Amino acid sequence: MHTRPDTAPAAGARRADTSRAWTLAFALAALALAANLALAGTAVTFLAAVALAGAGPAAFAFNFHHPAALVRLFALLRTGARYGERMAGHRAALSDQVRRRAGLFAALARAPESRGAGWQLGRPERLADFIDDVADIDYARLRVGFPVALTGAALGLLTLLTAYLAPLALLPVAGLALAGTLLARRTLRRLAGIEAWTRNARRAAATHLGAALAGAVPLAAEGRRRAALRIALDPLRDAEREAADGRRALARFEALLALAGPGLALAVLLAAWNAGARGTGLLPAAFLAFAWLGLAEPLLSLARALPGSVRARLARQSLAIEPGLAAEPAPRPGPAPGALTLHGLHLWAPDGRDLGRDLGPLPDLAVVPGTPLTLVGASGCGKTTLLKALAGWNAERPGETIRLGGAVRPAAERRALTHLSLHDAAILSDTVRENLFAPGASDAVLWAALEAVELDARIRTGGGLDAWIAEGSLSLGEAQRLNLARACLSPAPILLLDEPAEHLRDDQAARILARLLARWRDRVVVLTSHRPDLGLPGRRVALGTA
Repeated sequence: MHTRPDTAPAAGARRADTSRAWTLAFALAALALAANLALAGTAVTFLAAVALAGAGPAAFAFNFHHPAALVRLFALLRTGARYGERMAGHRAALSDQVRRRAGLFAALARAPESRGAGWQLGRPERLADFIDDVADIDYARLRVGFPVALTGAALGLLTLLTAYLAPLALLPVAGLALAGTLLARRTLRRLAGIEAWTRNARRAAATHLGAALAGAVPLAAEGRRRAALRIALDPLRDAEREAADGRRALARFEALLALAGPGLALAVLLAAWNAGARGTGLLPAAFLAFAWLGLAEPLLSLARALPGSVRARLARQSLAIEPGLAAEPAPRPGPAPGALTLHGLHLWAPDGRDLGRDLGPLPDLAVVPGTPLTLVGASGCGKTTLLKALAGWNAERPGETIRLGGAVRPAAERRALTHLSLHDAAILSDTVRENLFAPGASDAVLWAALEAVELDARIRTGGGLDAWIAEGSLSLGEAQRLNLARACLSPAPILLLDEPAEHLRDDQAARILARLLARWRDRVVVLTSHRPDLGLPGRRVALGTA
């Protein structure tokens, strides 16, 4: 959904609120970790001091109220800070998710699988995967960033204190750090390979299982249902086996981290004892030793951060984005900067087959402003894929050249100059106004667009521009006309309409398209259709079939 111009200050305020929430969450997490370390150290120091005082006359002068009060204070601080960090952190993550979701889903639409699909996100397992990817990126800071930053800071502080109080203990600290780093890198590589393989296996298995279930009756009649189910379910079994292997690798890393706290605590005490510390002289070393012991739980969070890091990286690769990448710029208004010329383009079927092997490359074409081009061909001959290539959605292949105004334009620039109207129009659960994708347009302009596509009477009857609609609120023909109204409102100089006559009567399609083409005399317009009898103005090129 687009953001209205007058909401920019509000968006800036929301970003500032989110930044403050992240800062508060990090501060509370740091306070909880510091209180946890201080609690462990103070508690053991208190117990040791009580034991030493109880062994002699000092017991009569020992005041246990002060250290006991500190223990209670640190325990309360740890509990309160933990709850506060969780509330602030999840609030910040959710706010960040709301703020960034439009950009993330724009990246989802640009992802290679979406661009190559014959139907926009037509397979539910693809959409489910991408929604999981968005969630993994949204929570990467909470799952990965916080544990690594906080635990790293605590490790640095305790290492400095160890160098001051028990220098000999730095040897096991360095040994465990080296072993942990090497094992972490090995585990990370193993988890990355397993996660990538299992994602692909589960995706392929879901596709085969859906096909097997959809064709259960004919497959049973042909005696092939068992084999089809085996093809679908075997990858799931293998994926679970690989996932179990990954959990075992992670468990080995967790075991090393679990031993680090007690091992370093013992090393600090032995180093202090070896240096001659006895009696009350051991109390500072005991405080430090049990601070290391209190770091055991935060250290284990590093193991839990590894899978989150792997999933976030794979999610960014799947969505083809980097952290903080903004959404695509809005189409630039204005007349077309010259003719759109195509050279050496092949037709590709929705399943990725190169139709040019049988049909040859598409003839060289030049589409000039004011003279629309209609590509006519049967369903499945590559018309939609061709429009996506023109719009800069698909990567260009060797030998293919697309020029605009005589110059080769990169895909990102073509996307900023193009309005691509796919035939499977998305209907948002929102108002008609928001579904027209024209932020800032006046009511008069919106109504004029609806009138041009003969949808104004239906919208007025249904409650006007602010009436709420959702998937299923409109018939297929009405959804198609709403899609054409979006194209009518677009300022882009290049308009690519995929099957604009779909679900419309012949006379209605001819009327609406003739009306719109008359408005677009200064634009480059390319249409596709499998109906050769529409009688639209401009050129018409017939495409072959596979």
